[in-house]
Amino acid sequence: MGNQNEAGAFARQEAGRLPALVVGAGPAGLMAAEALGAAGVPVAIAEAMAAPARKFLMAGKSGLNLTRAEPFDRFLAAYAEAAPHLRPMLADFGPDQVCRWAEGLGQPVFTGSTGRVFPTAMKASPLLRAWLGRLAGQGASLRRRWHWAGWDGAASVFDTPDGPRRVEAEVTILAFGGASWARLGSNGAWAGPLADAGLPLAPFRPANVGLKVDWSAPMARHYGAPVKGVGLRAGSGGWHRGEFVISARGLEGGGIYALSRPLREGAPLLADLLPDRDAAWVAERLARPRGKASLSNHLRKALGLDPARLALLMEFGRPLPGGPALAALIKALPISHAGPRPLDEAISTAGGLGWEALDADLMLEARPGTYAAGEMLDWEAPTGGYLLTACLATGLWAGRRAAARLGRPV
Repeated sequence: MGNQNEAGAFARQEAGRLPALVVGAGPAGLMAAEALGAAGVPVAIAEAMAAPARKFLMAGKSGLNLTRAEPFDRFLAAYAEAAPHLRPMLADFGPDQVCRWAEGLGQPVFTGSTGRVFPTAMKASPLLRAWLGRLAGQGASLRRRWHWAGWDGAASVFDTPDGPRRVEAEVTILAFGGASWARLGSNGAWAGPLADAGLPLAPFRPANVGLKVDWSAPMARHYGAPVKGVGLRAGSGGWHRGEFVISARGLEGGGIYALSRPLREGAPLLADLLPDRDAAWVAERLARPRGKASLSNHLRKALGLDPARLALLMEFGRPLPGGPALAALIKALPISHAGPRPLDEAISTAGGLGWEALDADLMLEARPGTYAAGEMLDWEAPTGGYLLTACLATGLWAGRRAAARLGRPV
């Protein structure tokens, strides 16, 4: 998608309406553009940042988790109350289809032991390059640093490096993203113009986010330490296994992210430091004579607690009780925290455009011909491939329905 294409598509807006406009060049927007392009519809893509898919690239630096290989009903359940809305889209483009799509872009995939699916390259950049190449081959054009500012009648209004611009299109797909990682383009600024237009919006809330903890001074030597082999529970939910990291800012990592929703709603957090042992086993080991060993050394030797888990016990459990009460504490340690980290530090966000604003095609009831897709919709899911799959699936769904509205076969 070179400069000539960029200039050409947007210059034509002076002479009439564009066939198709996609606002946002993240996964949902690019997939919508691909669906339109595959149907033979010329697509113009407006992106607020200097480069497309910045958050996608950042997520892929440590291994791009594309999707998750598991039975469909279990996969769908990860989306909670949004599952009925997303079901047809995920049935149309779910984990199997995501894998075939990536392989079609020359990016073979593999499935890890937990069911997470990654490209063999373990990076987002090769896939993105191939994807942008496919879009360019379809005739798509990209305009960078175009900030959507709302509507003026039938036109989308943009603040651009060359001043304000109005763009009209036969169909428009909005794929703004959520409201986290503002430096990468997802700042939620689009919510204001949508609210001004009378569209229903659910408040943004952090999802897949760490916890703030005001540590005592001795914890500083454990910053950066991974915590493994621990069970976690938030409120009335069941125990789950997951790793996390002790950081200067608090607790971060997949084990904590998976509990973001109940934690932000105020549920207490408990940690089972020995999930593979029952309380009776722990009590029996603790009752063994410790001689001259300190309590810390006794806990380490008798129970096999590593420094990170032992530090958490000392931080949140002191003054430590004796006897069976200590065993019970080790099996259900209350983790005190100061709530979730700020919204902009969250991997994803809950909230956004309400489903009641959309028809079954993801088209805005109030603006026929305008569709919405991706994280800007009001849904949330844990990390592990669910986020990206739903962004791709909703983008494809909106793109195909927009193409059908133009009378193009899909």
